Amino acid sequence: MSHLAISAKNISKVYRIAAREEKYQTLRDSIGNAIAAPLRYLRGQFNAAKGRASAAAVREPFQALHDVSFDIEQGEVVGIVGRNGAGKSTLLKILSRITEPTSGAAAVHGRVGSLLEVGTGFHQELTGRENIYLNGAILGMRKIEIRRKFDEIVDFAEVERFIDTPVKHYSTGMQLRLAFAVAAHLEPEILLVDEVLAVGDARFQKKCLNKMQDVGSHGRTVVFVSHNMPAVTRLCNRCLLLEGGKLVQDGPSPRVVSAYLHSGLGTTAAREWRDPKTAPAGAVARLRAVRVRNAEGGISETIDIRAAVRVESMYDVLQSGHVLMPFFMFYNEEGLHAFSTNDLDPVWRRRPRPAGKYVSTAWIPGNLLSEGTMFVGAGLATERQVLQFYEPEAVAFHVIDSLDGDSARGDFGGRFRGIVRPLLKWSTEFKPRVDAHTSNAPASEQRI
Repeated sequence: MSHLAISAKNISKVYRIAAREEKYQTLRDSIGNAIAAPLRYLRGQFNAAKGRASAAAVREPFQALHDVSFDIEQGEVVGIVGRNGAGKSTLLKILSRITEPTSGAAAVHGRVGSLLEVGTGFHQELTGRENIYLNGAILGMRKIEIRRKFDEIVDFAEVERFIDTPVKHYSTGMQLRLAFAVAAHLEPEILLVDEVLAVGDARFQKKCLNKMQDVGSHGRTVVFVSHNMPAVTRLCNRCLLLEGGKLVQDGPSPRVVSAYLHSGLGTTAAREWRDPKTAPAGAVARLRAVRVRNAEGGISETIDIRAAVRVESMYDVLQSGHVLMPFFMFYNEEGLHAFSTNDLDPVWRRRPRPAGKYVSTAWIPGNLLSEGTMFVGAGLATERQVLQFYEPEAVAFHVIDSLDGDSARGDFGGRFRGIVRPLLKWSTEFKPRVDAHTSNAPASEQRI
C-alpha cells in the first residue's frame, strides 16, 4: 500500500515588489528629532506614515507560483525542471517550510533534509564538526545517532583535514560537499536538492547522484531540481515541468525532458529554433541554433576547468551585402558579466557576407573560466550597430573544478574567488642565507 510523502494542493506564491524603499531611521535619530522639535517630529512621523502607505500602495505583485498541484508517493524520485524564474526554487522553499504559500497548502509527511543552496543550514562561525551535530539536532536526531554517522559523513565530504575549521573558511566546493553529505546521510525520509551540484567536480557529482539513487532505492523520497538533463533522466523516473510559475507537464522523465528541451524553454548546452517564424531575427539575419561543445567536439553541459570549450552560433543571412558581427556575452550564476567576445575571424571580418547559412564559433581556452555555471547570450549586429537578434541565456554550461592539483587551484583548498581563473606562469628566485663565518655554500650560490 502506497503512502503520500508530499501533497501540494493549489499552491500559489505572490511576492510584493516595493517601488521604493523607505530610509531607515535609528532610535537615536528619532529621539533627537523629538527633543529638538516635537511638532516637527510629529508632523514628520505623520508624513512618513503617509509615505509608507503610499509606497505600499504602489508595490506590484509578482506571482512566482500559480495554482500548482501534485502528489509524490513515498519512495519516488522526482525531478523538477524549468527555466530560470520558473518557480522551481520557490516551490522547494515552500516544501522545506522556509516560506509559506500565499494560497493553497503543502503537506509533507516525514523528516525533511534539504539542500537548497551552498551552505544551507550552516552556521558560518562554527566548525564543520559542530555544524554536523547542529544539523542532526535540527533534524531531531539524538547525539548517539549523529556520532554513528559522523565518520561516514566526513569521508563522503572529503573534508577530514578541515573538519575542525570554521566553515566560513571553506571553499564553495567544500561547503557543498559537506552540506550534501550531511543532508544525505542523516537519514531524512524526504531529501530536497536544488541546483547545487554544478559547483562540484565531475567525480563528486557522480558520487552525489549515486548517493541520491541509493537514498531512493531504500524507500526514501527525493525531489531533485536541476538544469542537468542527463542527471534528471538518470536519477528520476518522473519529472515536473514548470513554466512561468505554472505546472505544465507531469510524467515520465524522458518525455518531460524532451518536451522541455524542444520547447525553447531549456537553458542547456544546445538550443535550436526549428521554426523560422519563431526564431529571433531581424531583417538581415536570423538565429537558428546555439551550442556548447567540449574539446572533443561533443555537445556538453559539463566542461572540465582545464579543457577548452567552444560556443557556436548557427544563423541564416537573409540579405547579402552587409558586414556582420556575431557576438557572445558570458554571465556567471550570480548574474555578473564575465566577458563578451565579438567574431574576429579574419576570413569574414569587414567583409560583406552573401546570403546563406553560417556557423560562427568562439574558442575559449582551458584554465580561463572559474568553476560554476556560465550562461551565454548570443547575438548579431551589423557593422552600423543595428542589432539583428540577441537571445539572453541561450545556453548554459557548468565549469567543473579539478581536485588533481594541476589546475590554477593547485593545492589550495579554500574558497577561490573570481569570475575567471587563468593558469598563469610563475617563477621564483631564491637566495640562501649565508653565514659569513661558517658557510660552505658553493661560490655560484653565494653570487645570487
